[in-house]
Amino acid sequence: MQVILLERVAKLGQMGEVVDVKPGYARNYLLPQGKALSASKANIEAFEGQKAQLEAQNLETKKEAEAMADKLNGQQFVVIRSASDSGALYGSVTTRDAADVATAEGFTVDRKQVVLRNPIKDLGLHDVNVILHPEVEATIQLNVARSPEEAELQAAGKSIQELAAEEEAAAEFEISELFDDIGSAANDDEDLADAVESQEDDSANA
Repeated sequence: MQVILLERVAKLGQMGEVVDVKPGYARNYLLPQGKALSASKANIEAFEGQKAQLEAQNLETKKEAEAMADKLNGQQFVVIRSASDSGALYGSVTTRDAADVATAEGFTVDRKQVVLRNPIKDLGLHDVNVILHPEVEATIQLNVARSPEEAELQAAGKSIQELAAEEEAAAEFEISELFDDIGSAANDDEDLADAVESQEDDSANA
């Protein structure tokens, strides 16, 4: 099926181009979203008559998107999730989650604008694309952690594996300190017993 594009569509073409697409893709996505019209002679003529206006609107929305991208690009948002000790999430972080945390921080982001390169199923820092306009996108970072404290450490550059190793080392240190204290107390008891025994010997000799 041939359609005329009313805006740039990634991997398909630029505004004004007539392209061949599958009928289902046109009916279910391009036409309802207002991204294209069926390429009938009447529609092509109508587009030519509105082309200047459409290009002006596109330029205006592109400027707005670029201004938004300047503010949004590089922002980091914290997502708190339950996870195993190995860092695997119980579930996954979705496009809706990404949109919700960005919106909660004052940015208007719809989940349809969010593109996940890969499913997010682990703790850590994950880059996510936000399509603000057919020609403008921003990259944000999701800091997925089990607690705000853990998120702060991850933001400082520590991985979940490093945090686990540090916690394990701290626990081992506390145990060794405990045994040292027990050993020291035992030595003190022995010294006390030796002193008492020495006093008793001195008394007996006297």
